[in-house]
Amino acid sequence: MTRAALVPIALPDPGVPEAEPVLPAALYRDRLARLRARARARGYDRIVVYADREHSANLAWLTGFDPRFEEAILIADVAGDGDPALLVGNECWGIVPAAPLPMRRILFQELSLPDQPRDRSDPLPRLLAAEGIVEGTRVGVIGWKPYADRAWLEIPAWVAGVLGAAAGPTGRVENANDLLVSPADGLRTVNEPEQLAAFEWAACHVSEGVKRVIHGLRPGMTEREAVTLLGWNGAPLSCHLMLTAGPRARFGMLSPSDRPIALGDPFTTAYGIWGGLTCRAGWVVRDAAELPEGVGDYLERLAIPYFLAIAAWLGALRVGVSGGVLDAAIRERIGDPFFGLFINAGHLLHLDEWVASPIAPGSSLPLRSGMAIQSDVIPATGSPWFTSNIEDGYAIADAELRAELADRFPGMWRRVGIRRGFLRDTIGIDLHPDVLPLANTAGWLPPFLLDPGKALALRP
Repeated sequence: MTRAALVPIALPDPGVPEAEPVLPAALYRDRLARLRARARARGYDRIVVYADREHSANLAWLTGFDPRFEEAILIADVAGDGDPALLVGNECWGIVPAAPLPMRRILFQELSLPDQPRDRSDPLPRLLAAEGIVEGTRVGVIGWKPYADRAWLEIPAWVAGVLGAAAGPTGRVENANDLLVSPADGLRTVNEPEQLAAFEWAACHVSEGVKRVIHGLRPGMTEREAVTLLGWNGAPLSCHLMLTAGPRARFGMLSPSDRPIALGDPFTTAYGIWGGLTCRAGWVVRDAAELPEGVGDYLERLAIPYFLAIAAWLGALRVGVSGGVLDAAIRERIGDPFFGLFINAGHLLHLDEWVASPIAPGSSLPLRSGMAIQSDVIPATGSPWFTSNIEDGYAIADAELRAELADRFPGMWRRVGIRRGFLRDTIGIDLHPDVLPLANTAGWLPPFLLDPGKALALRP
């Protein structure tokens, strides 16, 4: 029977890429062509993509354009192959030419910040009509979240209202987010080799940052001092930087404060940029003897069962496995109410931290080659035992995709091999050949953060 133990472990140093892989412009043109084909099959005449600072991943995936300060609206004729229109406000006007996908830039100042000039653009109904959205038009709207009822639009009401009025009673305006993010067949849920290489760059940086925090953590430093050790490199964040200790750590997702970190504190941190996210949680102690009274059995009660569940999840991971099998791998081991599992046992990762998830009880949805998946399984015990976390990103690739990655991205392939070897030979988790660990911390769970040289590993 497999068990886990806290043992001395030296993390390998696979290194980090010298530069961020740049996606070729042709890739964005291909993405637009694929979306147009999907939209035609659905019966749409036009696709409208809405984005703001918080929900920009769909537009950024499609065009390479990332709106700053304000919103943006893309309109594409699905029947043709011409450049789509991009409606932007005053602040974004100047950065549209930086996008790798050619687009017709149209000023629509109502997208601008409050009290900025609004004297040089046409009203939205006129702009929509110029782009072919008129009585009888069938419009698929992409924001960021699909719903079972496609009548539900999660874009601003005033935009939805103008679109509905333009299409009229004989037209159709509906939620089309599933075309991109459905875990069954969404275009954005399977990644090209170039995108996976970019995600590995991101995973390297966030995992190295979290590793620096854990190795540099000291009682007496403030949360803000600790968070600087992440070394954020200026890449767009996929979630706000999280680092808390003590009572605030139990809320999970708060930003750091000026509170000094104390011996015996619970601790959690998360660092996510586009394509990569690494999280860890544990206790600011050297060993179990320094844990608070009443939770001295933290290893046996929480950390070890959790680690065994993640090891089983990683062992089951591969192309073609169903989401239900992965869910069962977790719930069979830590399904007791004490562990407080209440969301999916893992999810897809992309420019946004959470794209969608094929993983749920009884799910028959298979993992597909090219998916990037996050080992996001967090026990929300709500108890004095706090939590544990070993969250990193993994890619799933069949033999053909693996061969292409090895040929085109040899540095990435070398680092993946080092991580796989560490998981197999040191941690004791023998991954399926389909599984490519993207983070330099993959498999590393030090529960006592003041002694990061000891981590959990499987033992026969």
